[in-house]
Amino acid sequence: MKNRAIEAAYAYHNATKHSYRSVRMDTHRLDLETYPLLFKVYPGLRPIELSRDVLPLSSPALEAVGLGETSPSAPRVPAVKELATLLYYAAGVTRKRSYAGRDFHFRAAACTGALYEIELYVVWGELPGLAAGVYHFNPGDMSLRCLRDGDQRGVLVAATGAEPAVAHAPAVLVSSGVYWRNAWKYRARTYRHFGWDNGTLHANLLATAAVLGLPAHVVMGFADAPINHLLGLDDRREVALALVALGHQEHATPATPSPPGALTHEVVPYSKQEVDYPEMRAIHAASELASGDEARAWRGQAPGRPAPAPTGHLVPLEPPAKADRPADPLDQVILRRGSTRRFARQPITLPQLATLLERATRGLPADFLQPPGAMLNTLYLIVHDVTGLPPGAYVLHRESRALECLREGLYREHAGYLGLEQALPADASVALYFLADLGPILERFGNRGYRAVHFEAGAIGGRLYLAAYAQRLGATGLTFYDDDVTAFFSPHAQGRSAIFHMAFGRTASRTSAP
Repeated sequence: MKNRAIEAAYAYHNATKHSYRSVRMDTHRLDLETYPLLFKVYPGLRPIELSRDVLPLSSPALEAVGLGETSPSAPRVPAVKELATLLYYAAGVTRKRSYAGRDFHFRAAACTGALYEIELYVVWGELPGLAAGVYHFNPGDMSLRCLRDGDQRGVLVAATGAEPAVAHAPAVLVSSGVYWRNAWKYRARTYRHFGWDNGTLHANLLATAAVLGLPAHVVMGFADAPINHLLGLDDRREVALALVALGHQEHATPATPSPPGALTHEVVPYSKQEVDYPEMRAIHAASELASGDEARAWRGQAPGRPAPAPTGHLVPLEPPAKADRPADPLDQVILRRGSTRRFARQPITLPQLATLLERATRGLPADFLQPPGAMLNTLYLIVHDVTGLPPGAYVLHRESRALECLREGLYREHAGYLGLEQALPADASVALYFLADLGPILERFGNRGYRAVHFEAGAIGGRLYLAAYAQRLGATGLTFYDDDVTAFFSPHAQGRSAIFHMAFGRTASRTSAP
């Protein structure tokens, strides 16, 4: 089984690292003539408009972000308006701006380079007001287009090895990644971005589902070829990444033994020319599962390397009581969320930081994170300006809800360097890093574990975005010098790999001096 040949994940990871030297030797320049179309368009298919008058999400965002999986105690079939609400707050266009003669459509969830390479599809049985079928969601006109008629959920059941949440789901959402749309800027490193951006989108999706009371379970254990075939994807350009089982029905959908016929719907080209980066396609192919049986064996218990016993000073994390936390509703927080472009070098409080970390790390409902609450990533922090917390380097001990001080000191310049010598992580109040021990993760999950660890980082990152904006703070995702991040936090982080990077603080006003 090629997924077990884990040298492929190591080869890709090492080949796509950033370093001081690699950045300076890079001669890549963006070609605006091939700037990609940011929507997938099927010109021959009739749009089915979804209501733009979506349901309100009045629950406090900080409550929604921290909610776990909704237990399916009774049948729960999503209504079409609930589906529209999920799609809008996960991937919808929330505002538009024009600049230099080009229109920019900003989405509900953050995305690297604002290139929005994640596409969404929905597969369901008969819903009130909508026929059974396979549909593509277009955020540009808030519509669906039917790719296949009829109930095709049995294909998903077979591909996942009869995963219970999928088998009992009235609807299943499938996310995919379009290589060129992100590779236009980021080239082969795009495959890492698939995980970050898909995870961030799913943070919005899961929070929205929690507010709506819809069971939602992420499934990454599936046979790839049948899912790509069902959606009609050209896997040289676009590949399925994750499933989310939505709702619950008492009876299980039987597996479909044979796939349906091929799709031939025309798709508008993204650019007049695309550049291929074989490395990203190679790692995806190396992480594919061949059958439902292999998918069933893949999911389950997450590996973990026990954290070293604390040797530094422990700082308890005590979030404010529920009554003392901001109660801004989820829909308002999603709509005002953005990626901070400049921080003000002003302090945040320790309770605000505690709220960020506690809300974002409460465990994701996913088939590769068992038992519930398991995590693949470890969170490290460089604290610059947090009231009640000395500046320095820290590691999060999630189970004991405490930060361990690895060493004190003001490391703004170091954080700026680690974040590819950008001002954002230096000016923020906190720079946060996701590091993971790839050894046991790849040993347990094979190359597909590389997908999983980046997805988890993106999903926690998406929760951090929401928790920051719920507290009227700013947040942004960043790239980094891989090995230098590990070195900075060593010896504690020795052997771990840098996966993702974010910064938090108070957003600088547009009128404030630089």
